[in-house]
Amino acid sequence: MQLHTLMFGWEYPPHHSGGLGVACQGLVRGLQKQSVRVTLVLPHNLGEADEGVDVRYPTEELRALVKVPSILNPYDGFRSYGERWHTDHIAKDNPHLYGPNLAAAVEQFTAMSVEMTKDVDADVVHCHDWMTYEAGNRAAIHHDIPLVAHIHATEFDRTDFHPNPWIAERERKGLLQADRIIAVSDYTKRLLITHYGIPGDKIAVVHNGHEQPADVPPPSLLSRYGSRKHPLVLFLGRLTVQKNPWQFLEVACRVHAHRPEVEFVMAGDGPMLPELIDRACECGLQDNVIFTGKLGQREVQALYQAADVFVMPSLSEPFGLVALEAIAHRTPVIVSKQSGVAEVLDHAFKVDYWDAAKMADCILTVLREEPLAEQLKAEAPRILQKLTWENQAGKVRSIYTHLLS
Repeated sequence: MQLHTLMFGWEYPPHHSGGLGVACQGLVRGLQKQSVRVTLVLPHNLGEADEGVDVRYPTEELRALVKVPSILNPYDGFRSYGERWHTDHIAKDNPHLYGPNLAAAVEQFTAMSVEMTKDVDADVVHCHDWMTYEAGNRAAIHHDIPLVAHIHATEFDRTDFHPNPWIAERERKGLLQADRIIAVSDYTKRLLITHYGIPGDKIAVVHNGHEQPADVPPPSLLSRYGSRKHPLVLFLGRLTVQKNPWQFLEVACRVHAHRPEVEFVMAGDGPMLPELIDRACECGLQDNVIFTGKLGQREVQALYQAADVFVMPSLSEPFGLVALEAIAHRTPVIVSKQSGVAEVLDHAFKVDYWDAAKMADCILTVLREEPLAEQLKAEAPRILQKLTWENQAGKVRSIYTHLLS
């Protein structure tokens, strides 16, 4: 039996700023293989979506295909949104931009999204993260169908457990309104129970999946990193408090003291970049650390293939798709114990995010013990075979059918 889900997403590759977009794409593709039709609603025109995905943008149908731009993104807070709105408004003098207030911008997106999907004949509404929860709730009420709230990251994760009260309350309210909640890990489920008082039996855990990249980086990209004569240790992620890049530099300092030839790559962009560059110089790592800025997917793949070790030291990571991407490229990984991906990686080093000494010791061990590194690489196919997006989407489909029974 084919099902139809009205899905409120927030970003979709190739235009995305984090793992939420990658997860949304993977889930959509997986659901299609599970005979689920997807109508995907996005806040602004992100380009062409996958073939067979019905993509709708707010105001597109209401204003004769005129697309209203929006600078909202899934990692916004009041300050970051306001700063970006002001910059874009002054630079482009665009009167159609959502206003400088985050709450008003989210409400405008919500109202338009619900209005333009009133004619969708769906079986279930599925929404991703807090900015879409109210849109999902109103749509579910309008269509009188079940609501699934998918949580990829909480406000506690994003802020090192110093949440913005307005966002946290909106997130909690949205989760309570849902008929079923999908959390990307047991780690996230525990956070929802502890901090939001969500009943545990309302939460289903569906770990994120992974698909092997179809394309291979060209030799020119591989040689940029692969021709190095020295070991390479990789960090990849947004340069924000949640991802703990400061700790990666502390670890690099300790490794450098024992193996001064080791090189470190910090791939990604974010507000912490200037202070991280200063810190690298303070540690005497100016000749050993490369800050790449934001990279394209093929450059990221080239880095994974060139790296000898991948480190994910996040303070609080609901899942951590980058770790799966790393092992898919046969790169040994060291992950924070405070992460969801640690639940599915049986053969990996798992260290508390604050333990720089232990992380450094793990890196040195992998670099020194080649048989151990090869053993870690050999486990990757077994893990990834279980965590395909088609398999994980099958679990989501089962949640839909249970709600409809």
